[in-house]
Formats: sequence, C-alpha cells, structure tokens
Amino acid sequence: MPKILRIINRFNLGGITYNVSYLSKYLPIEYETLLIGGPEEEGEESSLYIPESLGLKPIIINELKRSINPLNDYFAYKKIKKIIKDFKPDIVHTHASKAGAIGRLAAKSCSVPVIIHTFHGHVFKGYFSTFKTSVFKGIERYLANKSDAIIAISNIQKKELTQEYKICDAKKTHVIKLGFDLQRFIDDKQEKRNRFRTDYSLHDNEIAIGIIGRLAPIKNHFLFIEAIEHVVKNSNVKIKAFIIGDGETKNELIDFIKNKGISYTTQKNKEAIFTFTSWIKEIDVALAGLDLVCLTSKNEGTPVSLIEAQAAGKFIITTNVGGIKDILNPNCGLLCEADDYETYKNNLLNAVTNFSEISKNANAASKEVIEEFSYTRLCNEMDTLYKKLLKDKL
Repeated sequence: MPKILRIINRFNLGGITYNVSYLSKYLPIEYETLLIGGPEEEGEESSLYIPESLGLKPIIINELKRSINPLNDYFAYKKIKKIIKDFKPDIVHTHASKAGAIGRLAAKSCSVPVIIHTFHGHVFKGYFSTFKTSVFKGIERYLANKSDAIIAISNIQKKELTQEYKICDAKKTHVIKLGFDLQRFIDDKQEKRNRFRTDYSLHDNEIAIGIIGRLAPIKNHFLFIEAIEHVVKNSNVKIKAFIIGDGETKNELIDFIKNKGISYTTQKNKEAIFTFTSWIKEIDVALAGLDLVCLTSKNEGTPVSLIEAQAAGKFIITTNVGGIKDILNPNCGLLCEADDYETYKNNLLNAVTNFSEISKNANAASKEVIEEFSYTRLCNEMDTLYKKLLKDKL
C-alpha cells in the first residue's frame, strides 16, 4: 500500500482545501494518505470542516504560517520531518508555496522516494519587489530540482513556469486540472437562491453581483467598486454588489466606498449598494443567489471561485490573469487585461444590460464545466502519475 503525505499551506476556507481533501479521500483504495497543514490565520475562516466531513483527520502544524518567520519555519520543518520519519511515506506531495518549500526540504532530507509539488498559483508577479521576486524564483528553481514532478493546474501556468519564469523543466511538469464535487452547485438551486436572496433582502428585479475571495491588494477589489459605480451611473438596472470574504484591505475598501458617497453595509438585511458579507461557508447558497460573478485580480493561479461560479451557471466578468483563460468557458464570461479598467467597467455594464441573454448561455454550459473539473477525473489522473513515478523509482 503506497503511503502519501499531503501537505498544504493552511486550512483556510478556499479551493485548495477541497482539492486536497477529495484527493486524500477518493484516490484508489490501495493508497494510504495523511493530510497535514497549518491553521487558518487572522481574517480567515477555518476549512477543517471540509476534510472532517469526508472522514479525514488532518494534522495541524501550528508553526506553518503564511508569512516568513525563521523560527516558526524551523519548527514547522522539524515537525514535518518527524511526521515523515514516523509515517514513512512513499510520496510527499506538497501544495502551494510555503508547504512546498518546507515540505520538500524535509522530504529530501528524509530521502523520501518521490517528491511532488503542485503550484496552485505563484508569487512571481504583482506581489513583491523585483529583488524579492528574483529571490523567490531562485528558491523555487532550487526546489524544482529536488522534486520528481511539478504539477501545473492549467496549460497557461505550465507555460509560465517552464518558459516565462524558467522555474522547472517542461519534461518534469505535468498539467492536471483541479477537481471538485461540483454537483452541489446545481442541487436544490432554487431553494438555495430563495434562501440567499431572502437573507439579503434582494428583490426579484435586482441583479446581484458578487466577488468572492480574500480581501488583499493582489485581488484589487478597488476595481470591482469602480465597476459597480460605473454601472450605477450608466444604467437604470437595479443592482446590489456583494463582497464575499475578509482580509487586510477591508477598511480601505470601506473608506473607498465612503469617499464615493455610495451606500454600504456589513449586515444582512439592510438596504445598500454594497454588502460586505465576510466569509460564507455555504458558497453554493451564495452562488445560487447571485446573478453575476466578478474577479479583478492582478495575479491568480486557477481561481476556484470561477470554476464554482460556472458550475452554478453564472456569467463571469474577470481580468485575464494566471490560468483564467484556460478555465473560462466561452459561454460563461468576458475577459480583459488587468490594467484595462475602462474595458472591465464596460464589460460589467454590458453584462448587466444584456443579462437575460448571457445568463441563459452560462446556465447551459454548467454541465460541461462540472464534468471538466470533476474530482473523479482529478483522482484518476493523479493515480496514473503516482504509479508512473513510483515505478520509475523501483
């Protein structure tokens, strides 16, 4: 029975937890998997309920934090080494940057036969100064050399990693798309829609526009606010905007809205253009209630929120960053470059103005998206790769 130690950055609410949980649960029965990772951080919602709902019992490494801290990182490294020595995995598979760095170093130190890393995104654009970015590139190149395989979650991401940033060799890099249980986004859809729209006092003639994710500079929610303002000024359609998530830029975003003289609230049943909902665990309920979904990021990996939105039959207005172009169904959205604010604002205005037509197209594409990003396909492709890498080590 091959043993897999799966390591993620932290158990915060987001797509990575779903992805690793399905992998840990639904790989063929011959695998034994242990899932470990850090805790959620301030401003984040815990996602431990996701693996626990599947009968998994993850181990929490409290020192495994998002930020760089030599002392915490050292203790996380030591704890992971101990887990490796006790569990004796045949494969260590890390997911995302911090887990990838500490986990792969620990695995190499313990002579684990197969070391794999999945890039769910990267920090090579829009996060740090040129110097810091070059340091992180150097670290990732070093770690890639210590890995038996690198997994990119889109063809665009593979091109970035192998050609643009030259992190890893193309022969070592495999494209395996994310996989989820997306059926919940179409089950009981009308009941969920009624529940969300009742909770937030949405009228039938109001179009609900949402943006989902961490409130951080790289996500550029300021563009979302400007786009909503543009629609309000140039359309007679009644809209409400929902900022779903939490994080460091929340107060700045509120001030930005205040300075524009636009109404906002942080409560469920108050009338306002903008509603800050904080994190919503039942995102399938939120997506059922929304009509359009936005993303305004300056950089992304493959945003799970957009996969889920398409599964729910929602039309998307997004920036063209990371692997988004790879996952966006032609019937499900409009793209523009991240620095093209005017086009973005006009794309949202067009979507609102032509909502009836575009919503039909997006809804029709839902089944196709659910099949493309299923967890069964993910597990089958990962099983094939694991067996090949293990065979090569024999």
